[in-house]
Amino acid sequence: MSAMKLGRGRSGVTAADLTEHADALTKALDAGGAELDPTAAAAAHAVTAKVTERMGRSGSHTVVAFAGATGSGKSSLFNAVVGAPVATIGARRPTTSKPTAAIWGDEPAGALLDWLEVPTRHEVAGSAETPLDGLVLLDLPDFDSRETANRVEAERILQLADVFVWVTDPQKYADARLHDDYVAAMTHYDAVTVVVLNQADRLTPSALKECVADLERLLRRDGLPQGKVIATSATTGSGVQSLRDELAKAVDGARAARTRLDADVRAAAQSLQTGVGASEADPTREHHAGLVAALSKAAGIPTVLDAVRRDYQRDAIAATGWPFTRWVRRFRPDPLGRLRLDPKEREALSDPQARRSLGRSSIPVANPAARAAVDLASRRLADSVAAGLPHRWADAIHAAAAPSTDRLADELDQAILSTPLRSRRPVWWTLLGVVQILLALTTLVGLAWTIVEVFFGAQDLIDLPMWHVGPFGLPLVLLVGGLLLGWLLALLSRWFAGIGARRRAARTGKRLDAAIGEVADRVIVEPIAAVLARHKVTRTQLAAASGRR
Repeated sequence: MSAMKLGRGRSGVTAADLTEHADALTKALDAGGAELDPTAAAAAHAVTAKVTERMGRSGSHTVVAFAGATGSGKSSLFNAVVGAPVATIGARRPTTSKPTAAIWGDEPAGALLDWLEVPTRHEVAGSAETPLDGLVLLDLPDFDSRETANRVEAERILQLADVFVWVTDPQKYADARLHDDYVAAMTHYDAVTVVVLNQADRLTPSALKECVADLERLLRRDGLPQGKVIATSATTGSGVQSLRDELAKAVDGARAARTRLDADVRAAAQSLQTGVGASEADPTREHHAGLVAALSKAAGIPTVLDAVRRDYQRDAIAATGWPFTRWVRRFRPDPLGRLRLDPKEREALSDPQARRSLGRSSIPVANPAARAAVDLASRRLADSVAAGLPHRWADAIHAAAAPSTDRLADELDQAILSTPLRSRRPVWWTLLGVVQILLALTTLVGLAWTIVEVFFGAQDLIDLPMWHVGPFGLPLVLLVGGLLLGWLLALLSRWFAGIGARRRAARTGKRLDAAIGEVADRVIVEPIAAVLARHKVTRTQLAAASGRR
């Protein structure tokens, strides 16, 4: 990249910027977890660790790596910049097998070089208070070396250096390995990249101009639109001072280290952003009614409501029916009791947890069709929410929407057990019950009076007064009237009981729907929402780590 780029663009990264971006990347990794690409996540973890290690060892030094192909004169140029024969130059290639370091300034760089694993070190005498004070210059092994260990060592150091100086020559400046494997692959690091055309003394001025122009064209093709080349000659010293000036800009304020690390963080964040979506859906708005309906059917709510209706009618008739026959109702089975939903025992306990302790109900197990309807509703919810999300996040949402069958059945059963299935005793039951008792007493009085008249009055044993209602005697009126009105009132109360039973079932159905809705939220919707919340944190933190909000 151009020499000018080191002094602007992302070179203004502050320590606070770097810390903010690295922290955001760490939060994204923590939130994303297994839903992020494992390879990209591992690389991002390595970047955050590198930020901590690099800034913890020496934030005031700037590590500049000279990288180049065999025969580019990289080591000779390194010595020319240092002003001393530090790097070994040999006739046999490859020469450089281990990195060599030159250090400017008095501040110790041992811990940093230990971390870099650079064994050969040279302290430049009298370099304190110079423009290069704080520079750590590395001469790397050739990246195209025939020795695999040399290439691996060069690539390892390139992962840790703050500034890259790509050294090439007139013969290899268009080498595909240099451009495709390195320059084009590291476009995120344009602010900390310098390209040097060495051995310029081998070209005529016009040929040098054409060669530099062609190299700049290749850099633009590589993704460095402002790429500029520094022409140097280690033999004549041409351009060496320009290169030193460029390195001085990198060292100034120790910004290059932060810029390189921030570029690492941004590159890692951008590589992870392909694994997150653009937004999150609201699971509470997607197919929630259909899910509750399917769960209600699977939980046996229709059976429960039918039992509630029959229970209401049973109790209503027992309270308001004809007193002479209502006792027969006591021998009929309790509809709620058969399902182990007897509210008399459960509603006596105000604590829902105490109600839960009574165990499971006897509601019939959901049939395959009902279970299939729940699975379908859950999948529809998951499909709707996961639309547009990468497959790992979509898989996590589908997993969250599919709780274990046993847990779901238990949660639904406990929701029913915890829901009151009876309301207060209606007032009309008491009123009609009192009237029925009065009519029953009237019937008994009429019956007793009639018996006394028939058996004792006929023999003049007892002389009872006789009143008439029209052509009928009062005892007969009391007997027949009590029986007839009691029977008619029983029919009327049965009709009222049917209406009340339907109303109670409707009210109970609403309470049960609310309870089933809470189960749907707790067991299915909330786990989905938790995945979406992690996705949102991951997405927003990756945007922050990459420098975008």
